[in-house]
Amino acid sequence: MGKPIDDLRTRVRGAVVAPQDDGYDEARRVNNAMIDRRPAAVVRCANAGDVMAVVDFARDQGLDLAVRGGGHSVPGFGTCDDGVVADLSGMRSVRVDPRGRTARADGGATWGDFNAATHAFGLATTGGIISTTGVGGLTLGGGIGYLARGLGLSCDNLLSADVVTADGQLIVASEEENQDLFWALRGGSGNFGAVTSFEFALSPVKDIYGGPILYELADAAAVLRSFRDIIAEAPEQLGGFPAFQIAPPLPFIPEDRHGQPFALIVACWSGPVEEGERALQPFHDIAPVVAEHVGPMPYPALNSAFDALVPPGLQHYWKANFVTELTDEAIEAHLRFAPRLPAVNSTVHIYPVDGACHRVAPDATAYAYRDASFATVIAGMWPDPADNEANTAWVRDYYEATAPHSEEGGYINFMAEDDQNRIRANYKGNYDRLVEVKRTYDPGNLFHLNQNIRP
Repeated sequence: MGKPIDDLRTRVRGAVVAPQDDGYDEARRVNNAMIDRRPAAVVRCANAGDVMAVVDFARDQGLDLAVRGGGHSVPGFGTCDDGVVADLSGMRSVRVDPRGRTARADGGATWGDFNAATHAFGLATTGGIISTTGVGGLTLGGGIGYLARGLGLSCDNLLSADVVTADGQLIVASEEENQDLFWALRGGSGNFGAVTSFEFALSPVKDIYGGPILYELADAAAVLRSFRDIIAEAPEQLGGFPAFQIAPPLPFIPEDRHGQPFALIVACWSGPVEEGERALQPFHDIAPVVAEHVGPMPYPALNSAFDALVPPGLQHYWKANFVTELTDEAIEAHLRFAPRLPAVNSTVHIYPVDGACHRVAPDATAYAYRDASFATVIAGMWPDPADNEANTAWVRDYYEATAPHSEEGGYINFMAEDDQNRIRANYKGNYDRLVEVKRTYDPGNLFHLNQNIRP
């Protein structure tokens, strides 16, 4: 592989890091420490031209191609063994047009990058829960976040994308150009090309009122039932989610409760800040509050509030389902497993995906579950690989208990590496059309390191 790699070095602006090069172990590392792969080269792309060169190189050499944005892919799709990695993480600029209320983000930008740029103008779009998450991966899988009930998914706010396709060409996908590709990108994940730039519509969101509210586990059933009922009737500016979490050592939590599991609601009111206290009052009426850190804050502060619980280098194993109705039976299943959270990093979130998400037709984008009310994720995360077997079993058992009360498919961004058998269910009636788009833009399945839609 030596000479081809040397030739690749002459064709790109960014650094090419091969196994013999300094920094190789750092370059091949992704967030999930369970993933330990050794690519033939990691190309730290400097621009779209570099991405085009890497795509050509992988195709012509018959190598696996991994495309890495934020590197948060739980199955480790941002790396590979013996192939080539197009690492976009150096391409992070975000340009805001405050008059047009749009922003264009490079393919390696994180939501922290994006929020920092847009917040200066009092603007935002739906962008996940952890600010170190890549804009690209989140958006291509759909894009659930605090603002989804009011603004829709991240992909619903996507206006256009610059895409390097399998033939090495850079094309634009939008409602005006390559409409079939634009449709597929909004939920179809990384199956259709390497996206080097995303253009989003922005909305006025600057400061929000919210934060975490902790309740005793004994009140967890009331918390879930009440949240289900409250959110169904709440104004769309009310976002957030119920969750289960071991209390980290934070100053607003009583010290003698650190390390204990709790039910909680993480609230986000994005309407007028002065209305926030009243908007959150129903959550305070559910049950006695053990601790809370609620008040006015910049939206980016809430969007990054849990970053410290998800540092690089944890072991990750996740499972997920969509839920049309959060039934009492489903709640009972949660109560059997959630109290056994294995580590302070592990969590269970039940995201509401109604409101604006429901006003998009199920066949208008690749993201098909427009009738789902919630997206559940059982996010197993822990530091010690010695716990992998036991903690992975907890995630699987939990998932099996909730699956009978859920839809067949789940949110593509929460799928594990062993979930490929669910790919058709995840896209419901959109799957066959996705296959046709795949055949048009990637007939050789060069972009197959993903939840793969086979041509």
